[in-house]
Amino acid sequence: MADTDPAGPVMDRDEVDRALARLGAEHEAIETSLLALQDHAGRRLLEGAGLTGVTAERWTSTEAAITLLWTYFDAYTDVLRTAREIRARRRWSSREDLAELTELLCGEPVTVAGSAAATANAPTPHGGQAGPGVLSERWSLSALVDRMNELYASSLDMVVAADAVWSALPARIDLLSAELRRTSRLAHSVGVRPGEHPAGDDLERITRTLKKLREQVVSDPLAFWRPAEGSSAPGGGKPDTTVYDREARALEDVRREIDAVLAVRQDAEKRIVRLRDVLSRADRTLAEARTARGEVLAKIAATEVPVVSGPPTALQEQLSTAAEYRRHAQWHRLSPLLESLEQKAEDELLRARESLTAVTAPLAVRAELRGRLDAYRAKVTRHGLAEDPLLVERYEKARRMLWSAPCDLRAAEQAVLRYQQAVAELLGAAPGVPGQGTGPDERRGPGA
Repeated sequence: MADTDPAGPVMDRDEVDRALARLGAEHEAIETSLLALQDHAGRRLLEGAGLTGVTAERWTSTEAAITLLWTYFDAYTDVLRTAREIRARRRWSSREDLAELTELLCGEPVTVAGSAAATANAPTPHGGQAGPGVLSERWSLSALVDRMNELYASSLDMVVAADAVWSALPARIDLLSAELRRTSRLAHSVGVRPGEHPAGDDLERITRTLKKLREQVVSDPLAFWRPAEGSSAPGGGKPDTTVYDREARALEDVRREIDAVLAVRQDAEKRIVRLRDVLSRADRTLAEARTARGEVLAKIAATEVPVVSGPPTALQEQLSTAAEYRRHAQWHRLSPLLESLEQKAEDELLRARESLTAVTAPLAVRAELRGRLDAYRAKVTRHGLAEDPLLVERYEKARRMLWSAPCDLRAAEQAVLRYQQAVAELLGAAPGVPGQGTGPDERRGPGA
């Protein structure tokens, strides 16, 4: 500073020139920022949008702040222009000029009417709102620059946040909605409809949620903004995509469900045909068992033959229900029914086979006794004992029992055993013990 006067120190020419250069650079930077804010796409969208909620409240305050910014900037421009004019009067400014410049550059030369500062609830430097009772505000240029920076930062933060949400969410919601429409058409084609299939209900709910979400995002974008913790930079944060992400996952789950339905539809006919074949084989096996039971009762005496059950009518009815589900594309009901039927059909076929085996067991025992008798007969013939009277007698007795109807298996078995013992004695061997020996000497009882 140079000389002083009662009001305080007066700046010299060099100090004035440096101050004017600094203030001119700040003026240019502020003007550039204000023009960029004025042309910001987010601000233009906010001006034309039907806003609601927190966004409407903040935009009212921000719009007033932007208006106040230009008011402050115009006042700042006027003072700076006046200071430049005074400095330009003379190459070597007089003391009076320097005193006047000092007042402009270091004092509080900017006066803003209170009505301008209170426009539309504009924020005050202390975070409150300017009331209508404020007649005017006085500012130094440096304080005014700080105030404009403060208003600009808060205004830019609001505009950038709204623009970021609008740039991110509506487009993603539209893409998800398009995928939702494609999925809904596919779901309808395979019978997945609301009220008939859980996935159809989910599609209807997702459709309602996305429509409501888009409306809320467009009218109140700041409700979907998550500020970054500890960040003071304008626009610090990111869009809140919680609801969108949840619905996207739900749609993916529905797509997987529909893929499963498609898989069921593609192989449903094959599975139903396969089920019909298994049940048909079970029916034929049971019919064979019933026929065999009649034959056993006619040919075998003194034995208990198990009763053969009837055909699986309940499974046939369920198979008809499965075919009905397939015709009406009720895949969500068809899939679990087919899985249950496939297991039951295999169990039914196994039961039919076991029934046939149990029924024909006496015939198998008779066939085994016949085979054993013929085997010993062949052995006797090889040893030249075929004409032995005892062997002939016992052979004929056993043969008559085995080839007569009804056949007494227990008596026939004893007859075959006596023939076997006689053969063993004639061949010089000890009498055979039931269940021991090898080759034709081995015997097994009817219950084997």
